[in-house]
Amino acid sequence: MEERDLQKVIEAITPGDTTAADVCRKRWDSIAKPLHSLGWLEDAIARIAAAQHSPEIRTQKKILVPMCADNGIVAEGVTQTGQEVTAIVAENFLDEQSCAAIMCRLAGADIRPIDIGMVTDTPRVEKRKIAYGTKNFAKEPAMTREEAVRALMTGITLAGELKEQGYDLIATGEMGIGNTTTSSAVASALLEVPAVEMTGRGAGLSTEGLNKKIHVIQEALERYGLTGSPVDPLSVLSCVGGFDLAGIAGLFLGGAYHHIPVLIDGFISSVGALLAARLCPAAGDYMIATHVSKEPAARRILKELSLEPALDAGMCLGEGSGAVAAFPLIDMGAEIYHRMSTFEQIQVEAYQELV
Repeated sequence: MEERDLQKVIEAITPGDTTAADVCRKRWDSIAKPLHSLGWLEDAIARIAAAQHSPEIRTQKKILVPMCADNGIVAEGVTQTGQEVTAIVAENFLDEQSCAAIMCRLAGADIRPIDIGMVTDTPRVEKRKIAYGTKNFAKEPAMTREEAVRALMTGITLAGELKEQGYDLIATGEMGIGNTTTSSAVASALLEVPAVEMTGRGAGLSTEGLNKKIHVIQEALERYGLTGSPVDPLSVLSCVGGFDLAGIAGLFLGGAYHHIPVLIDGFISSVGALLAARLCPAAGDYMIATHVSKEPAARRILKELSLEPALDAGMCLGEGSGAVAAFPLIDMGAEIYHRMSTFEQIQVEAYQELV
């Protein structure tokens, strides 16, 4: 894949259909309930209408796609566990032995983990491997620019396949030891905010470990010239990103290209969404925020994307767990939207918008 292929996709992405969203909102206002009383549910259904370019929204067929990859930065001691955990959890997705997989069963959603860059080959996880993990960005760029483009195109291509298979909603997830470090680094560069404000404890670092993590990120950002001014998103990704982040960003771009709503999970997924939005602002119309992570940068990123999450439940697991938790809420909203009587049908005077 070449950069011009990515650019062709980006140039072909159009904004969401505002007419479809307006029709959807008018339907909500006609339903026999107080105006706007379902809050996020109404907003999410309207965003789905805009993304699908139709007020006749479809939400039945759902899937979680965890992008699985390893990150060379773990060599700097910024994590509590080793890279072997990535492959173990990736396999667990298929055996319903991970949190997100169990939640998918309960939510009626499929799950499709993707090996986009794990250091270990596993027999059952679908391989779309760019490389066997990224490089240690404390020593050298995490990946080449060509690898970054290939990883983005992998997500875009997968979104197209899911469209052909009839999926209505895609949830983004991830598995990769060290990916809160790469995500913090990418977010810091894209938002031009120091690493100390964007970096959290991940999966449970000590204060000493957190301070080391912040130092490693900030030093790398300065080395690669990613501080103090607007930066090229592809350069940020290739210098300090991860293959999982790139694949997630590709899913958001592919969802926009194919008119499929894509759900943002937590911190790592939101950084993938931010990266996609910086590459193509129109892609933001196809994103739905589901929850806000405990990681310190999470709220800031959602604010940058002008998105409101459904849940603030103190979650920071990742895997796609927050996005899957929102599937039942979307199902409830869709059922009310399609089935509930209008004021006219029950012969009750409709609520009026008051100022």
